[in-house]
Amino acid sequence: MAAVGSMVFCTDCGNLLPSTKGTEKNILQCECCGQWNKDTGSKTIVTKSKPSDFPSALRQKLHSSVQTVERHNIQTETSVFERCPSCGREEVKYTTVQLRGADEGSTVIYSCECGNSWNENN
Repeated sequence: MAAVGSMVFCTDCGNLLPSTKGTEKNILQCECCGQWNKDTGSKTIVTKSKPSDFPSALRQKLHSSVQTVERHNIQTETSVFERCPSCGREEVKYTTVQLRGADEGSTVIYSCECGNSWNENN
């Protein structure tokens, strides 16, 4: 007799047997050929696999050497000619970040060497 999930099939004719009761002690009779079969629908089959069992080109790319970047070591600021409202310096640094919704403009954060910083929502 063969079992697929909770479906049990007759060993003689392969017909689908009546619904399983969930115990091996139960015996199911085939409605097609009359053969009596043990109820094996309750058996639990556990299979295990690992990613290497299913090779793919995408998975191979994932195992390539990846460069890690630490956030505090990234230079994200750029210089721009903008007057600092605190000290009057003509050139300040700026960076842009997306603080609001994706359909809204970025926020530009300016910072001066004097320690002053301000932002504009575009």
